[in-house]
Amino acid sequence: MNTYAEMKKRHQEEVNALPIYWAFTEERFDEVLKELGLTKNDADKLCNTFGGGFCLTKDAQMIADTLARNFKEVEDAIQADETGDGFIKDMFLYELRNHEYTYTCEVEETVEACGFTMEQIENDERLRHGLEVAAKELREAAGFSF
Repeated sequence: MNTYAEMKKRHQEEVNALPIYWAFTEERFDEVLKELGLTKNDADKLCNTFGGGFCLTKDAQMIADTLARNFKEVEDAIQADETGDGFIKDMFLYELRNHEYTYTCEVEETVEACGFTMEQIENDERLRHGLEVAAKELREAAGFSF
């Protein structure tokens, strides 16, 4: 099993359970306020989150802590992979597939999605190796000969 995919799935489930609300219309915003027992006069009880969402101010720190913990867990798993053949390879396999590598043969979007620059990949043997191994595995599975 892909350890990165498992972690990503668990993190997504945690984020989905967070008390974050989205309202892209005024009507939906009014509905959410009503669900929360608030009115437009209670704007001081709300704050913005990522992706255009919002939350109750009292929940903001818990949400930030959850996101920071998830980010740190990924960082720690990357650091713990001494060769690039474990978590790092799994990360790149998952994201290469997600960014249709076998169609585009481009890695830049994948690298960015993983939070890196191409320069960082080139300067870190573990990252470079993990990306190369993952890309090769996908090319071979697709029957590419290059």
